[in-house]
This record gives sequence, C-alpha cells and structure tokens, in this order.
Amino acid sequence: MIRFLNLIMFLFVIFFIFMISKYYFSNKNINLKKDNRSNIDQILKEKINNLPILLSDTNDVIIFNDSLRENKGLEKKRSFWDLFRSK
Repeated sequence: MIRFLNLIMFLFVIFFIFMISKYYFSNKNINLKKDNRSNIDQILKEKINNLPILLSDTNDVIIFNDSLRENKGLEKKRSFWDLFRSK
C-alpha cells in the first residue's frame, strides 16, 4: 500500500513538473515575454507622464524647540548610578 502511494506521489510530481515546463516553454509564453521586454520603455514613459505633481505644503511645519535654555535649572538629578550602590 505504501509503495502504491509513493508511486502515485512520484507520478504526480512528474506530471506537475511536465505541465509547468510545457507552459514555460510554450510559444504563447515566449511571445508574451518578448512583447513585454520590447515595450517596457514605452510602458515606463506612459506611467511617468501620468504621475501627478504634488505641491509642497510643508512651509513652517517644523518648529525648533528651545526649551533646554528655559528649563536649565529645573533638571532632576539622574539616579541611574544610584541603583548600583548598596543600601
């Protein structure tokens, strides 16, 4: 029974590979690849020409935060190294 299932699986794999190679090497697929490769420049030019031009609306969006000078004396003492000290 196991040999029979192995034989069926083997035949299925062979059939699958055969069908894929048959399509890949078919004239239809080869002609489609040739047409696509020859027209790729034209397709790219059409897509580039159809791109919309966006106006810039980013004037004065970034505001520099100068709070370091304002809060210089209000800084907390950092206690990271205090964690290593024994109590």
